[in-house]
Amino acid sequence: MTIATVGLDLAKSVFQVHAVDGAGRVVARKALRRGQVLPFFAKLAPCLVGMEACGTSHYWGRQLNELGHDVRLMSPAYVKPYVKRGKTDAGDAEAICEAVTRPTMRFVPIKSPDQQAALALHRARDLLVRQRTQLVNMIRGLLGEFGITINRGLHHALELVTRIADGATIEVPALAARVVAALAGQVMELQGRLTTLERELLAWFRQNEVARRLETIPGIGVVGATAFAATVTDPQRFRSGRQFAAWLGLTPLANSSGGKERMGRISKMGDPYLRRLMVVGATSRVRIARRAPEREQRLAELLQRKPARVATVALANRTARIVWALMARGGVYRSPTSATSA
Repeated sequence: MTIATVGLDLAKSVFQVHAVDGAGRVVARKALRRGQVLPFFAKLAPCLVGMEACGTSHYWGRQLNELGHDVRLMSPAYVKPYVKRGKTDAGDAEAICEAVTRPTMRFVPIKSPDQQAALALHRARDLLVRQRTQLVNMIRGLLGEFGITINRGLHHALELVTRIADGATIEVPALAARVVAALAGQVMELQGRLTTLERELLAWFRQNEVARRLETIPGIGVVGATAFAATVTDPQRFRSGRQFAAWLGLTPLANSSGGKERMGRISKMGDPYLRRLMVVGATSRVRIARRAPEREQRLAELLQRKPARVATVALANRTARIVWALMARGGVYRSPTSATSA
């Protein structure tokens, strides 16, 4: 029998295969060691291969594509409804095999090695930023116990940390001073690593045409532009900017029953890192609108009618639609005033 569709459940060492023919009859159920995966698929005629999108799926997708197979990645949330009973590798592979053939299934494009490398920079940077925040908060708390406060804002904390790392004395017991100095040294080390990573990110940004165009959008900086350029492989798979914003979790949840439609909070589905970057960028524009309303007149008017957080999320939603338009159609951002005058 000829294998038409294969469901492949990925793992670190043991991979589960569920294969069916064109009529849907089961042809093979077997477990493969890591080194057996490529030889197994090399012997097969080109067929449809389904996998759940995960950390290693893009690598295996590229490898199997090179062997001539049609590889399609799916979100695990979309595969779960096809699991019949229990949680086993064999059951997951069968569910993947069933889900990949559904005509309404949504697939995840396979990322290139260059895109994965850029996302590795982002993940490392995000980890170091969180570690820096934890250390700074620890220093704030320790000094606060001795009546020493640090003004709000990271730059104030980094100024104090730099002075402590350089040997400045603080009015605390000697033992506590040594603890704070050790933490300050860690903060400065993290800051140096962050600077190195951000230089690498800037170099990638300068050589990526999509990222350079996205950076022209207000509220999108180098970090946000490179994150979108590395994550969104095929913007054409989204039919509209609204669908793209919904993919990011920036659209309200719908609750409809009996002909009545109610819109709730935003769904918060999709990539949390991209959504956070969008909200952070929108928050910076809200600060500008409060400080200088003439620079963000439209946003300033919205802030008069809506709470700041609601306006921030609404602005992030609008920015997401602009991001999709530029990625799908090309060009750079032009403000409404400049477009009208042109």
